[in-house]
Amino acid sequence: MAKKAGVTQTGTNIQEVKQQNAQSVGQGQYGTEFASETNAAEVKKYNQQAEAKKAQNSSK
Repeated sequence: MAKKAGVTQTGTNIQEVKQQNAQSVGQGQYGTEFASETNAAEVKKYNQQAEAKKAQNSSK
């Protein structure tokens, strides 16, 4: 049986796998899933309240 260059014994294209791995670097498996469920306005409101409390506590 002749061996093809760049292909494993099971037929996996090595270059294709390397390319997919390079594209997925830095992208968490759940990154977009959780980001889409986040309510940005609610987070901003919560952060403002936390900052106001912090300012109140530091002035005492």
